[in-house]
Amino acid sequence: MAEAPVLFQELPAGARKLGRVTLNVAATLNSLNLEMVDLLQAQLDLWRDDDSIAAVFIDGAGEKAFCAGGDVQALYRSAVATPGGPCDYAEDFFAREYRMNYSLHTYAKPIVCWGHGIVMGGGLGVMAGCSHRVVTEKTRIAMPEVTIALFPDVGGTWFLNHMPGRAGQFLALTGASINATDSIYTGIADRFIDSERKSEVLEALLQQHWEGVASRNHALVRHVLRSFAGECSAKMPDGQVEPHLAAISQLCDGDDIHEIIDNIVSLQTDDPWLARASESLAQGSPLAALWTSRQLREQRLSSLRECFQAEILLVTNIVRHPEFAEGVRALLIDKDRNPAWQYGGSRDVPADVLDAFFFAPWDDNPLVDL
Repeated sequence: MAEAPVLFQELPAGARKLGRVTLNVAATLNSLNLEMVDLLQAQLDLWRDDDSIAAVFIDGAGEKAFCAGGDVQALYRSAVATPGGPCDYAEDFFAREYRMNYSLHTYAKPIVCWGHGIVMGGGLGVMAGCSHRVVTEKTRIAMPEVTIALFPDVGGTWFLNHMPGRAGQFLALTGASINATDSIYTGIADRFIDSERKSEVLEALLQQHWEGVASRNHALVRHVLRSFAGECSAKMPDGQVEPHLAAISQLCDGDDIHEIIDNIVSLQTDDPWLARASESLAQGSPLAALWTSRQLREQRLSSLRECFQAEILLVTNIVRHPEFAEGVRALLIDKDRNPAWQYGGSRDVPADVLDAFFFAPWDDNPLVDL
């Protein structure tokens, strides 16, 4: 019998237990599907109400990735099965994924995420929602949804808007890759610890004198992680976002979103990180760049709950639209990397076409009860 896609353990930790979650599909870089989302939600609910569970530790199987995102090919199959209409699997997946993400963000007990290796899309949604987020020398984070005509969801509307300066807007538009140092600077991670220390961290957590009060247990987790992070600080890689923040601010200083896109796409530079970011936006969907920018702008003052409710509205409209299916086809199905985007540039997108993505496609928002 095949091993479960998510493994759960209850590890003895003094008078209490540490709940351990391992995303366990290394062959697909632990990409999330609906079954995994439901398993995570159910176990989080159980442990939330179990007084014997003091804290939770989440990691990914294998050495390559914590989680590379959602199972986009399954979402593609759902989208093309009913073009223009409701996509049952895709819409159920996103609604339940966002609900699970919200549960992580609002969980009272400490949740430690070991964000080692690739952390993209849905994987970042999991990591960003945890209360104690550890990154390593091999962490590689990105939200490259513009390349498949999606947008940085799974709470991206919230955490990208809380990044320094215009960093969130730049990362959302370009899908630029960042490392452990960048993730701490931008606020989506908390501690850098060398990946070789993982077993020691786990053992140290198991040795704590856990209590029945969540706030005190959070303090115990911080005490453990702070010690390891202090010992590993010299190994932190050079960041990209903070050194480029002035350039990012200049590139994102346009009279409108079209000018900002022009600034980034037309950039002539010998800087490899900025050059890759420019190329990624140039190859991405102009329509996706517009709905991504508008989503961030319209939700910049929203609560976390409101951000997830806005995300489910937008993503539902997106998966019903052919631009998304074409983006996935070109990048992941046929892999010709030659998407036939519906519009040649952002200025070619009619205002009413963009507006339609922000009207509710149903009477009741699936996340109205968050």
